[in-house]
Amino acid sequence: MNLRYIGHSAFEIKLENNSILIDPLVNQNPNYNWHESNITDIFVTHGHSDHIGQAIEIAKEKDATITAIVELAQYFKEQGCKVRSVNFGGWINYDWGRVVFVPAFHTSSTPDGRYAGEAAGIVIDTKDARIYHAGDTALTTEMKNIKELYRPNIAMLPIGGHYTMDAEHAAVAAQWVGAPTVIPMHYNTFPEIEADVEKFIRLVQMQNTNALVLDPNKV
Repeated sequence: MNLRYIGHSAFEIKLENNSILIDPLVNQNPNYNWHESNITDIFVTHGHSDHIGQAIEIAKEKDATITAIVELAQYFKEQGCKVRSVNFGGWINYDWGRVVFVPAFHTSSTPDGRYAGEAAGIVIDTKDARIYHAGDTALTTEMKNIKELYRPNIAMLPIGGHYTMDAEHAAVAAQWVGAPTVIPMHYNTFPEIEADVEKFIRLVQMQNTNALVLDPNKV
């Protein structure tokens, strides 16, 4: 497995025979070329444009399936994409592993202003790792359930504040989630979410947790 941080909240998880994308705002990174990847699945945590990103364009070119909460999946279907509609609940199986959508504490609407269902985080289970992508969220005690139920190896946590957790709250989230490695995301993309990454690293390391800061320019 190869985990690539594209920027903002966008990640590519490259598996043996294919790749999956999460919240693919990819056009803001000139060093990332999605045309070269065998993308089969796209996951979108909620309907805001900075998380939908280029999901529609990529899904159509790659014939990839977008998995999202029911109302958001319907929006993608109307745009001509292949979709899997999900909600909070059990595991959803894929050829390469399985996924469960979990609650996030945030709003969600489509680019045309429609209600896009509940915002979500995603637990992605592959043969190599179990990854928790928190999506956009405030600190919530639901994260304690992530540790108890899923015990992820890696947690991707927003730290930018203003619209999501800030660095201090994200450090608490890291403790509650309990993943040995945490990756900060959703920061420094625009002025409102400028964050002190070094502060986050210090706070997390005090918990004997590894903070892995990935450079989107080195994809």
